[in-house]
Amino acid sequence: MKRRNFFKSTVGFGALGMMPLNGCNPDASKNDCYFRLDTELAKPVFKKMLFPEPVVIESVELLRYRDNFLCRVRSKEGAEGFSVSNNMQMISLYPIQVNRVQPFFIGKDARNLDQLIDDVYVYQSNYKLQNLALWVPVATIEFAILDLMGRLTGKPLGELFGKVQNRQIAVYQANNYRGRTAAESIERIKQNVAETGAKALKFKVGGRMRNNADDPPGRTEALIPLVRQTFGPEMTLYADSNGSYTVDEAIRIGKILEKYQINFYEEPVPFDWYEETKAVADALEIPIAGGEQEPSLRNFRWLIGNNALQIVQPDVFYFGGMIRSTRVARMAQATGLTCTPHISGSGLGYLLYMLHFVSTLSNAGPYHEFKGFNTEIPFECDSSALQSEGGVVTVPSGPGLGIKLDPDFVKKHRPIKV
Repeated sequence: MKRRNFFKSTVGFGALGMMPLNGCNPDASKNDCYFRLDTELAKPVFKKMLFPEPVVIESVELLRYRDNFLCRVRSKEGAEGFSVSNNMQMISLYPIQVNRVQPFFIGKDARNLDQLIDDVYVYQSNYKLQNLALWVPVATIEFAILDLMGRLTGKPLGELFGKVQNRQIAVYQANNYRGRTAAESIERIKQNVAETGAKALKFKVGGRMRNNADDPPGRTEALIPLVRQTFGPEMTLYADSNGSYTVDEAIRIGKILEKYQINFYEEPVPFDWYEETKAVADALEIPIAGGEQEPSLRNFRWLIGNNALQIVQPDVFYFGGMIRSTRVARMAQATGLTCTPHISGSGLGYLLYMLHFVSTLSNAGPYHEFKGFNTEIPFECDSSALQSEGGVVTVPSGPGLGIKLDPDFVKKHRPIKV
């Protein structure tokens, strides 16, 4: 109840549909709680019924032009789908996609996408690669398949695995000015917010996985009150530690965040410190967010079932795509928790997939991550500018991804063979 009242006072509880922010009822048995979560995990995600005939995948190609990577999927009937990969990671991971992931999908019926995403995990013992080394390539292929299937049906991506209910996505302005003083950081944050018109922002605290070291020393405790003072009581503020603290220090910093009515506290301790995350959550009223680095459905199940998180943040690239991320969002919804996915970079692909994912969430948070937008990849989109306009971005409504990549730009890319 304390956390519910804190959240209501800081973000407007009505924005979350009056959901109880308490996860599994602590008075319920653990078996009852996990039964609810397992029921959600067992439900199909991809809408196979939209496709009366098989859609057999004939080819999957990873295309490269300089440091840009596109995935092209073709069916035996000649339909095509494209995705823009996570270029920051694919520059290192492309051999895994080409050798360990792509071959699995050849000859498979794309209508069975739920099962394919599960089975590629086992193929060639890919489970030994679990983390973004595996899931970024899987997500890249899944997005291309979804684009293909959306084009076949004339439906936007979200309608293939959910119901589009949020076409206007309010964003929070994310930034990372570690290494600069609080005064230097605040000036740059002000500039970012002015450019996007966002009504919410996220700032960094701590030194990122540095065992309580600040960067530079004294920055965090100076920055927290300065952010609130600068932007006033109406601005929604989030703080991201990136795993900077031990439990005791995370709680101490959390108390300062509460004093200044910061609206959530992300990754207070290293992301794989599960029991420690719960210890911090139990000690504070501010909602704890996490999941950006989490590769395991089973671990999300534990974090949700044990009330270690109040806001789940799967990254649709890092976590392997829409289907797996939807399973996490459904578990969160079943226990009254919010889903505010992480976005792993700026540019076309990062923003585009987040928008399509959030468009289907009934337990979406009030604001979602925005890191700016570059135009290195030429495209056309008739239904959205894909820019923050007054702090809101419109979800494309065209078939599949809802965009058309410049054909001349695509032709510059060549299939990777390793």
